[in-house]
Amino acid sequence: MGIHLIKMPDLGEGIAEVEVVAWRVQPGDAVTEDQILADVMTDKATVEIPSPVHGTVAALGGKVGESLAVGAELIRLEVEGAGNVAANHAAAGAAHAAAAEPASPADLGPDRVGPDMGARAAAPAGATDKGAAAGARSGAAAQDRPATAGSGAAGTGSGAAGAPGASGRQAPGAGKPASAPAHPARAVAANATQQRRPALRAEGDKPLAAPAVRKRAWDLGIELQYVAGSGPAGRIGHADLDAYIAGGAHGHAAGSADERYAQRDGEEAVPVIGLRRKIAEKMQHAKRQIPHFTYVEEIDVTELEALRVQLNARYGNERARLTLLPLIMRAVVLAVRRFPEVNARYDDSEGGGVVTRHQAVHIGVAAQTDAGLMVPVVRHAEARDPWSSAEEIARLAEAARTGKAARDELSGSTITITSLGALGGIVSTPVINHPEVAIVGVNRIVERPVVKNGGMVARKMMNLSSSFDHRVIDGMVAAEFIQTVRGYLECPATLFIE
Repeated sequence: MGIHLIKMPDLGEGIAEVEVVAWRVQPGDAVTEDQILADVMTDKATVEIPSPVHGTVAALGGKVGESLAVGAELIRLEVEGAGNVAANHAAAGAAHAAAAEPASPADLGPDRVGPDMGARAAAPAGATDKGAAAGARSGAAAQDRPATAGSGAAGTGSGAAGAPGASGRQAPGAGKPASAPAHPARAVAANATQQRRPALRAEGDKPLAAPAVRKRAWDLGIELQYVAGSGPAGRIGHADLDAYIAGGAHGHAAGSADERYAQRDGEEAVPVIGLRRKIAEKMQHAKRQIPHFTYVEEIDVTELEALRVQLNARYGNERARLTLLPLIMRAVVLAVRRFPEVNARYDDSEGGGVVTRHQAVHIGVAAQTDAGLMVPVVRHAEARDPWSSAEEIARLAEAARTGKAARDELSGSTITITSLGALGGIVSTPVINHPEVAIVGVNRIVERPVVKNGGMVARKMMNLSSSFDHRVIDGMVAAEFIQTVRGYLECPATLFIE
């Protein structure tokens, strides 16, 4: 047996270090060629690191949340044959494997990372649960293996980070509890069962589970501390929750008021790592550096919605189906022609700063994914009709959701549009995507009575809540820009004329 050392590959120009956001394997696990070993995050994206060889994990090069330099040791594998570490270091490598400690940089040997070790876009959302199928591979070593740092976190959307586990991955944006149990009767029964069963884990020993499993357990009122996991290292899956409920929770009637309002104790420390940390840093920087000016305007989109429905009815089978977003994008493109100072980026790093106005309109579309907030970019929106924009939005949204968006698809925007669709609320105060100087927020459409021509009529109304960098955009310019957008949207035929 030999030791094969895998170093952190160069993931792109200008990247000096990356952050480990999840380990897909643990010491003692058998791995195959091209199997994903870890998820790491650069400044732009999360990428997967595959194994170039078959082997068994001997030691990991760092903990979740740690930064590793390009060329640093990522992981050691025990392989058949001599491996790629010099013979005089083999004993030291074995000692490191036994202690499950990161190897010393002095032990690094020649790198044999294959050509496929480049950046692969990572799936952003919660890990899959392999269940008992991986038990034969891990054996008793998996049961005795200590959990890695950050292995107990979970949630959704813009919440906290998820648990990597032995077969999962860290999911930033996981772990946000529901406001109330989705199934109160089942939650009561689960609580009653928990009162009868002793905890399966020692106090402070966090159970491993994917974000979706944690959310489901929360909705059902089940404490994962009491659930036996059948996956590697005791990882809990949906099947384990089903087995727990079937073991007695269904047999109880809805309990007393005391059971329904049982006191919950305990807390969970959720490390802010990966995409969640990047979002936190960027938001903090934007709010600290940029004096935001928010302008809200009401828009009558009755005619716009009617036109959109007609266009989809006529061209729906031939061209991409239109949502409201590509039509708003077209209105922004036309308004930018009159107000080029809005389509700009402000570099405030030196002296008085420099504002760069762009002729190209690269529109960032803020999108919420299971991994957190991402802003894929529709490039050259000025050269696209609404159908072309709709196709590109759909492609980028799917790439962002599945973690396959390339780095250049998530950067380089000159102005951003953010929308939460039906959850858009009445008013919002969007945060500018630094170093841009403007962001257009789209609120939800509400049908309500409006006075028109002296009478009350039902109209579809929508607000635009937009923020501007008040250092370089005056209030009058911001207001005129949004009023221009409003004019195009309330007279939608002009979107196709100019």
